[in-house]
Amino acid sequence: MTFLNFFKYSLFLTLFYTLFGIYTPTLAKSDAEKQKIEAFFKDLETFTAVFSNIKQLYVDNVDNKKLFNHAIKGMVSGLDPHSSYLEPKEQKNLLESALGKFGGLGIVIGMKNEAIQVISPIDDTPAYRAGIQAGDLIVKIGDKPVRGMTLEDGVELMRGKAGTDIQITIVRKNKKPFVVNITREIITIISVKGYLLEKNIGYIRISSFQDPTAELFKQTFNDLIEENNAQLSSLILDLRNNPGGILDSAVDISNLFLDKKGLVVYTKGRIPSSNLKFKIKSGDIMQGLPIVVLINEGSASASEIVAGALQDHKRAIIMGSTSFGKGSVQTILEFQKGYGLKLTTARYYTPNGRSIQAKGIVPDIELKNISLENEAEKSVIETKEKDLDGHLEVEDPSKLSSKEILSAQEKNKEKQNRISIEKLKKDYFVHEATILLKALTVLNSQ
Repeated sequence: MTFLNFFKYSLFLTLFYTLFGIYTPTLAKSDAEKQKIEAFFKDLETFTAVFSNIKQLYVDNVDNKKLFNHAIKGMVSGLDPHSSYLEPKEQKNLLESALGKFGGLGIVIGMKNEAIQVISPIDDTPAYRAGIQAGDLIVKIGDKPVRGMTLEDGVELMRGKAGTDIQITIVRKNKKPFVVNITREIITIISVKGYLLEKNIGYIRISSFQDPTAELFKQTFNDLIEENNAQLSSLILDLRNNPGGILDSAVDISNLFLDKKGLVVYTKGRIPSSNLKFKIKSGDIMQGLPIVVLINEGSASASEIVAGALQDHKRAIIMGSTSFGKGSVQTILEFQKGYGLKLTTARYYTPNGRSIQAKGIVPDIELKNISLENEAEKSVIETKEKDLDGHLEVEDPSKLSSKEILSAQEKNKEKQNRISIEKLKKDYFVHEATILLKALTVLNSQ
């Protein structure tokens, strides 16, 4: 038996028993079943013919393992933008991302029309500071065009040693393509930040949903109550440009504001284990007081779960622009030797049965993305904030006592907070949310 015939025979048997168990065309129970099996073998024959021709005719000798890996990757990536076959290095990168610490630019990406699309920049990262926006298309990484790349190829090129530079070419709506030079950093995601905008009005931003996010949120919320010397009368929850993260984290955040029976979210797939219901655990930390949730086109996945749950239960007013629409669930399956499969296995649905997939969450109050600050003011604020990142602006720390270092850090933190609050007050979305909350607070007090 030749290698090719042996290969065909082995592949036929493997796929045959995997897909059809003990069935053969002669044992099939119906004509439809026979046709299905016959079609399967015809498709398999095409596959083996292509494999054979590559092995015999391709200009270079190609290793079998490489061909199989390419075949599997093509099969999986053709399903949807979020499913992928992971080689050991890609699996390692995915795990690093889940831990929230890795070397790179700080963007969450997906594929769109053979280009890499930015779902959202991550707060306080090189990409965020370079002005990368949700919806941007990356068409070139360094001198390599993105066309024909897989998403994993793009990730591999953009990640790298902290301190090294990379150029990416961006296409943005209503603008000519332009090049951005970015210096890679170790990306450590701080998922929750909070500020007291005005007396009784709190602002909390969640930039991603990780394991500790709910606990960090509660701690931040309690800090704002302490700073306010009283319970907050209203809250702005900012989920703009939040690409999502862990499902359980989104459920935990939603449960902090819901105080009735029902669901936070549910999932539906083809197999029973993909059909899950996440029920509300009562306990509203805002005690029924007004909440505004800010979303935009960069709010995806877990962000949409939170916004959808609070909207369906009429617990918050959703403001901004329609969210990204990433309403699918991915399951990571681990194989031998470090390989893995990230596979879409279900869809998310809001408590009222709305599918998030490709639709997103439509806000109750739609806002246009405009700025309240002029370019000169904007430039000054951004320069100050950039200058403050990671700098104490004090003497050499080795010459200071630990008490002096802590004091300098606290002063620096206060200055950063002051600048951040000033910038937030000039944020159109936050401005509109604040006005609405003040009006709701007055109505509630009457």
